[in-house]
Amino acid sequence: MNPGTLQPDRQAPLQQPGDRAVIELEKVSRRFGGQSSGQSSGQLGGQFAVEELSLSIGPGEFFSLLGPSGSGKSTTLRLIAGFEHPDGGRIRLQGLDLTGAPPHRRPVNMVFQNYALFPHLDVWDNVAFGPRSQRLAAPQIRRRVGEILEVVRLSELARRRPHELSGGQQQRVALARALVNAPAALLLDEPLGALDPDLRRVMRAELQRIQRELGITFLLVTHDREEALSLSDRLAVLHQGRLEQVGTPRQLYDRPCSAVVATFLGATNLLPDGSAGGLRLLRPERLRLSETPPQQGECGLRAQVRELAFQGATVEVRLAGRDGLAGRDGLALIAIDTSANLPENLRVGSELWCRWNHADTHRLADCPP
Repeated sequence: MNPGTLQPDRQAPLQQPGDRAVIELEKVSRRFGGQSSGQSSGQLGGQFAVEELSLSIGPGEFFSLLGPSGSGKSTTLRLIAGFEHPDGGRIRLQGLDLTGAPPHRRPVNMVFQNYALFPHLDVWDNVAFGPRSQRLAAPQIRRRVGEILEVVRLSELARRRPHELSGGQQQRVALARALVNAPAALLLDEPLGALDPDLRRVMRAELQRIQRELGITFLLVTHDREEALSLSDRLAVLHQGRLEQVGTPRQLYDRPCSAVVATFLGATNLLPDGSAGGLRLLRPERLRLSETPPQQGECGLRAQVRELAFQGATVEVRLAGRDGLAGRDGLALIAIDTSANLPENLRVGSELWCRWNHADTHRLADCPP
C-alpha cells in the first residue's frame, strides 16, 4: 500500500480538483467586546479582531497566516472552523457558502497546540475516534486508521498511550486524528509551539512531508517567521486584524509593501529614500562592511559599530551611521555576514564603511497590485 494514496470513503468530504478555492474569505469581520455577532455592523461596538479580511486558498496549498499576538490569526482559523461566527462577510469552503454552518458540517479539521488527545485511549483508538463517530463499518475504520498511521509513521506505536509518547509523536497522533477523515483542509493553530527548537525543526519537515504526500490544503497559524517562510507556498501577514500583504515567502521577504511586513519577516535596514521621500528596505545580508569607501555605482556611508553578536555561522553587527552631511547621522543599521567576510579586528567602536548596491534595495511604497 502506498501511503500517498490515502483516499476518503464516500461519506467524507472530497477535495475537488481544478482551480476552485478550497477556502475563500470575503470581507470577513469579527468584533469582540461589543454586542453579539449576527447584528448589523452599525449596531456593533467593541474592537475588531478581524476586519474585512479577504483571502483565497487553493487546493493542495500550504498556506500560512503570520503575525504577532493579537493580529487576528487564531480568530481567523476559528471562523473558518466554525468555532466563531463572523459579524460580517462570507466564508466559502469548496465553493459552498458555509458562513453560518456548525463545525461538524464543514469539510475541515483543526489541530491545536496542546494536541487534545484522549489520555485513556491508545494511539489507534485516538485516531479511530472520528471514523467511529461517523459509524463507519469496522473494515473501513481499520483501513483508514492503518493508512494514516503509516503516513505519519506511527504504525509500530499504535498501542501506546499518549503519556508514553514524545512531544513530536503526540503531535503526529493529533495530525493523524485530524487527517483520518480526509478533510478538504487541515487547520493548524500554532501546532509546534509546545516543542523545543530542535524538535520543531524535525516536525516542520514532517508537516511538509505529510502535506505533500496527501495533497491536502494546510492552513497554518504561526507567529514564527522561520516556520512560515520555510513551510509555505504562500503566506499572509496580519496586523491588528487587517491583511497587510499576501504572496510567496520570497515575494514578501524581498518586496514587502510596508515597514510592518518588512520588520516582521526579518532583520531590516530602513533607509531614507532621498528626495523621493519614504523608505527603502535593505536586508542585513545585502549590507557589506568594508574599510574602503564605496566603488563607482555603489551606495555607502560611514558608520560606527555599536554591538557584535556571534551567531555561529554568522555574526550580526549593529551600527550607527556617521554621515551627518547626508542627514543620516545616528541611522541604525544591521549587517549579517560570515566572520570570513568581515573586516579583521572588528570590534565595538570601530568605524568603517557600509556599502550596498541600489538594486538590492526595495522602495516600500512599490507594492504589487
